[in-house]
Amino acid sequence: MRVALFVPCYVDQFYPQVAIATMQVLEKLGCTVEFPPNQTCCGQPMANSGFEDQQAGCNRVIVDAFRGYDYIVGPSGSCVLHIKQHLNHEDETTAAQIRSRVYEFTEFLTDVLKVKIIDARFPHRVGLHQSCHGQRGLHLSQMSELVAEPFSKPEQLLHMVEGLQLARLDRKDECCGFGGTFCVFEESVSAKMGKDRVADHERQGVEVITGADMSCLMHLEGILKRQQSPIKVMHIAEILNGA
Repeated sequence: MRVALFVPCYVDQFYPQVAIATMQVLEKLGCTVEFPPNQTCCGQPMANSGFEDQQAGCNRVIVDAFRGYDYIVGPSGSCVLHIKQHLNHEDETTAAQIRSRVYEFTEFLTDVLKVKIIDARFPHRVGLHQSCHGQRGLHLSQMSELVAEPFSKPEQLLHMVEGLQLARLDRKDECCGFGGTFCVFEESVSAKMGKDRVADHERQGVEVITGADMSCLMHLEGILKRQQSPIKVMHIAEILNGA
């Protein structure tokens, strides 16, 4: 199974350890992982700001970088969803193949590799933040307002980790307030929403907040640091890579 590692630009710049952990977990599970070096931003910031027509250059780079792979896997639900829904190119056949083959990390583990056992140990109390893009766009977990059987792909994987104690949040699918450019244009609202999410985790006595989208975790980490909180943030790939 030939897998291309899709590393969002903010992960590359600020959290390279997340990309490394993602690659190592995939390799442990038997995948041949390659990192196309010419990849760049998926174009989501422009689209979020109403300038999707200006992301043509990003689309060309994505198509050139990821053509021909069996799967493309990235540790960011929002960036993966953007490619799934907004990748356009004059070579529509290749673009359609990429849109159908790109997966968020936990989605790939549960739906494609169908992982049942993970050799990982993390003896800490952990709170799971379920990001909006992952939950409502990629359907990584059930939305609480729906009358349906609950599920969570990230939670399913965390239950496989030895020693990990998963906290039960009061409002487990509430938005953290990051929202890409929303946190820039609505700074006060975004910060208050983030503080509410942090407070929920604090009430449950967690040591670590994890999730499948490092952008949301980056937002929460900024609030935690400003509050001088001892709570850390870690991408779920880092926890699943723990020995």
